[in-house]
Amino acid sequence: MTPDRASAPSAPARPSAAATAPLPLDHDACLQAVRSRDARFDGRLYFGVTSTGIYCRPSCPAPPPKAEHLTFHPSAAAAQQAGFRACRRCRPEASPGSPQWSIREDAAARAMRLIGDGLVDRDGVDGLAEALRYGPRQVERLLVAELGAGPLALARARRAETARTLLEATTMPATDVAFAAGFSSVRSFNATVRAVFDASPTQLRRAVGRGGRRAEDAEHSSSAAPPLTVRLAHRTPLHLDSLFGHLIATAVPGVDAWLPDDGPRGTLHRAVRLPHGPGVVGLTPQQGSSTSGTPRPHGAITARLRLADLRDLPAAVQRCRRMLDLDADPVAVDAALAADPALAPLVARTPGVRLPGAPDAHEQAIRTVLGQQISTAAAATLGARLAAAFGTELPARLHVDDGPVRLFPTAETLASAAPDDPRWPGMPESRRETIRGLAAALASGAVSLDVGAPWGRAREELAGLRGIGPWSTEMICLRGLGDPDAFPAADLGTRTAAEAVGLPAAPRALTEHAAAWRPWRGYAAALLWASSDHPVARIPAVDEHRPRSAPHPEEERSR
Repeated sequence: MTPDRASAPSAPARPSAAATAPLPLDHDACLQAVRSRDARFDGRLYFGVTSTGIYCRPSCPAPPPKAEHLTFHPSAAAAQQAGFRACRRCRPEASPGSPQWSIREDAAARAMRLIGDGLVDRDGVDGLAEALRYGPRQVERLLVAELGAGPLALARARRAETARTLLEATTMPATDVAFAAGFSSVRSFNATVRAVFDASPTQLRRAVGRGGRRAEDAEHSSSAAPPLTVRLAHRTPLHLDSLFGHLIATAVPGVDAWLPDDGPRGTLHRAVRLPHGPGVVGLTPQQGSSTSGTPRPHGAITARLRLADLRDLPAAVQRCRRMLDLDADPVAVDAALAADPALAPLVARTPGVRLPGAPDAHEQAIRTVLGQQISTAAAATLGARLAAAFGTELPARLHVDDGPVRLFPTAETLASAAPDDPRWPGMPESRRETIRGLAAALASGAVSLDVGAPWGRAREELAGLRGIGPWSTEMICLRGLGDPDAFPAADLGTRTAAEAVGLPAAPRALTEHAAAWRPWRGYAAALLWASSDHPVARIPAVDEHRPRSAPHPEEERSR
């Protein structure tokens, strides 16, 4: 466990003048954001109020304090480390994540993605430093300079948020919550919760009407995993149809399941492999998160999580966020793409497109190779057969009616499978060897696609594998790693949609034109897909029987 005892004060204290010295942020711009309650800055900066000892997000509905009482911080962890407690009205710790950690490739951004995935809780600061190929002291200095807090403080803030979620959403005993959230002791858990939220765990639970777990709750949980419901905040606009439409159209039966009768518009269920065990996530697109109606600065996706081990809650939440690209800044992306006259009408028609991602980049890489040069239906069939042959069955307690039943096979499993194993589904021998070669490279670490992998290095490593061409590489970087500048110019769907709006269809010419879209070429591809009449551009109606034989934009024609 992470040694967090020293970082948890025994009681909340009023911040001192030295502790609240403002970090190098643009003071005037921050002050204007707070005075105007500008929700666009939520998650980008936090302000502390020295007269009350609390910290807030810029859009807090409380009257803005006097300027002389304000300090500004680049992260919630920095505000907490300075001695501030979270505001109970605006709940700054629950604001959408900063978009910069999703679009930057530098060490600080990669560190934040790894901390969000729980690496520090699992492997400590030494594990984080090893993943970044830095020394522990270098990582400490880098994060303090960038975020005003080191890796332990950032991980502590993450644990505090997880603890609050478990206290408010479950009836687990507080002791179980403490260890599920990643704390090394109940004493550390109690001290951190009180320091961050100015309330004891019992008080947080009472505020939402939760009591301790009853005997029948414990008995029920032994036979079935009750879903944990969380709200995944995001900035608006969000074009739900193209995001969920893409994920639904590329689903692998048995691993993914779109249930149109589950939720107001249906629910996408997905089996996920997490650090401590399997899980099933259910993601429900809500009409309130779409672009229709009165614009709101924030929306939320409802996620229902069934986890074999509750310690995986933070990792599951972060992987859902990455899969739905919920930390994006859609206003900035749309403004940049709308500068191209060819794309401006598409932006106006489908604002807020996101990158359709994946919770596991290794799995997405193998699924991408399966889809080379074949239709969506064939790729889904191959994926389902591969999962049935080499995947892992989910425990019955995680099952959802008509939902996922197994995990997709790991790279290690596929790499060790003999080429003449009769369980391999029918496919050209060259593709089977490409999958085995990719799986072996992933299993050995020759190709690194973890959440903190540099995108440029991943491209170089993928390019060295036989059978992995430009289309596969760009699609893996876009969907598996969330690279905002990945651009599959050879993709049939991209080329067809580009030609429809007067852009060049030839891959080389399209790539040259797309240089003006950098660093948002991945969003440009998603925008072009969203403009098509293909099923990836829309959520199917409840009574609609989707044909699975139509060619899909993710079909490589040449490598």
